[in-house]
Amino acid sequence: MRARPVVGLICDHRVLEEQPVHLVLERYIAAVRDGAGALPLLIPVLEPPLAHEDLLGAVDGLLFTGSPSNVSPHFYGGHPPRDPAAADPRRDALSLPLLRMAVSVGVPLLAICRGTQELNVALGGTLFQHVEEAPGRFDHREKEGVPLEAQYGPAHDVAVQEGGLLARLLPQRRFPVNSLHGQGIDKLAPPLIAEALAPDGQIEAVSMPEAKGFLLGLQWHPEWRWAENGNYRALWSAFGEALRRKPVP
Repeated sequence: MRARPVVGLICDHRVLEEQPVHLVLERYIAAVRDGAGALPLLIPVLEPPLAHEDLLGAVDGLLFTGSPSNVSPHFYGGHPPRDPAAADPRRDALSLPLLRMAVSVGVPLLAICRGTQELNVALGGTLFQHVEEAPGRFDHREKEGVPLEAQYGPAHDVAVQEGGLLARLLPQRRFPVNSLHGQGIDKLAPPLIAEALAPDGQIEAVSMPEAKGFLLGLQWHPEWRWAENGNYRALWSAFGEALRRKPVP
């Protein structure tokens, strides 16, 4: 019997000083440990990918993190990217099939930023490759050349939609969030619903009403100073509660 539920965090694949590395930012790891009360387990994106059945047998939940990289547009019929270096094909190869399998069996999952975009693409949706160029949308990217505190500071409000998961988890129907994404949801995947919208109508959170387990995607970053934000604390706590409701082997 495990003392605490285990959450698998999907790594990014990078090359540093000519050496391949698999990494996750520490703040995601800390939020899983302290916010959700779970044991973080980093999942490397090897080639070929680790077997999805083995991964799902080793964890009680999954966290698909944000990343500087983007989902390869050929997975959703998009045009070739302007910057091919922003791709992470190893992460795509693991994450997209793993998401579909996790959803099918009801593994609790939380998706953040790129993770939310992965979720939408895995289930049949599409993305804006440049949100700021979409009609009616504003620039959701972080400000360059400023400290992290400013980049991750409040950027705009989100409006929580009535009747959804966020409305059940959070008392507020409008609150400020950070914004650090160049891409975002265009066509919403058929199984998903919009949980929160930015003032320009951009989808900022999604869930799946028919999901067998906890499923929430957030375009903002609730791992950033989560303990200082009541809404973010509530989200990590809800994820942790869902993990503990899942039978532990």
